[in-house]
Amino acid sequence: MSSEPAPASASTEELEADLSAATISKKQLKKDARKAEKAGKASQRQQQQQPQAEEADLFAANYGDVPVEEIQSKAISGRSWTDIGDLDEAAAGRSVLIRGSAQTLRPVSKKMAFVVLRQSMSTVQCVLVASADAGVSTQMVRFATSLSKESIVDVEGVVTLPKEPLKATTQQVEIQVRKVYCINRAIPTLPINLEDAARSEAEFEKAEQNGEKLVRVLQDTRLNYRAIDLRTPANQAIFRIQCHVENKFREFLFSENFIGIHSPKLIGGSSEGGASVFKLEYNGQPACLAQSPQLYKQMSICGGFGRVFEVGPVFRAEKSNTHRHLCEFIGLDAEMEIKEHYFEVCDIIDGLFVAIFKHLNENCQKELETINRQYPFEPLKVKHYSLLSCVCYMYAFA
Repeated sequence: MSSEPAPASASTEELEADLSAATISKKQLKKDARKAEKAGKASQRQQQQQPQAEEADLFAANYGDVPVEEIQSKAISGRSWTDIGDLDEAAAGRSVLIRGSAQTLRPVSKKMAFVVLRQSMSTVQCVLVASADAGVSTQMVRFATSLSKESIVDVEGVVTLPKEPLKATTQQVEIQVRKVYCINRAIPTLPINLEDAARSEAEFEKAEQNGEKLVRVLQDTRLNYRAIDLRTPANQAIFRIQCHVENKFREFLFSENFIGIHSPKLIGGSSEGGASVFKLEYNGQPACLAQSPQLYKQMSICGGFGRVFEVGPVFRAEKSNTHRHLCEFIGLDAEMEIKEHYFEVCDIIDGLFVAIFKHLNENCQKELETINRQYPFEPLKVKHYSLLSCVCYMYAFA
């Protein structure tokens, strides 16, 4: 009798094990079923999205980063480029190809974005709208807005007229983008923000009154990152004004029978007495940088040239270390023989300054206004009163 209960106990344990296994199997089956259901839904979503991705790939050639080797003078494409500054209402409806720096990137939605390109002093607004007819995909819109500021970008598109005047750009047209390529990506964070570098003193004062604090770009920072600082509208305009002054200086003196010369800048001794010079050694001999072309201008007059001028660098090692003293600058020099009276020189100087100021007022209004926004100044006003007449008047009533 002692051996009979054992089989009953074994039978009970086997039954419990079978029930437990059945329970685990049901749970596992449910878990596997849920996994399979999730995998099926994921596969279904992927299949639904795949046609869209394949459709977007049709426009992949319309945007992207251009490899360096593709822009290294491999071939001449013959494409016609348009300057941003030439885009006006007359260009409406025309397809154009432009290149500029990405100044502003403004996404509106997944299917729309605005990109402002800058070339020199001119800016234009480019519009990207996802559309199969335009060959623009949502990926293309996302690519454009992912560009970093100051990246160099090529844009192909159609010029259109905006419904309302544009306040943020110089050109009063828009470009409906069809293709956009990044030629050179700028680093994401630049050492200088152009908006900060282009602010006027009046803007800082207004912000201070309102309790706001604006970033001020100091001179040392500007010089350390000069290549970026030169992109500000005021600096662009200043260099253009400088070029116009130099060209008008030459043009006027040419009209007065002056001859342009180029004098040495590395000389054996000082060219003017009483002024400090930059001294150096050249092949064991003392030398210095020219303080002035004065001696060579006088030599030219004695040599029979009659009237000469020069545009060139001048070096002054002055001890006055202030922001108003320059150790190097570009000099506009002129020399002429006098027939009877020094009033002859006065007339030339009078006509020269009148010609330069008149030229700037007539041909450089855009540049003057740009400079005036950051560095306010009084308008250029000049009347052609002959210096000879003024001096004679002074002598008559002395």
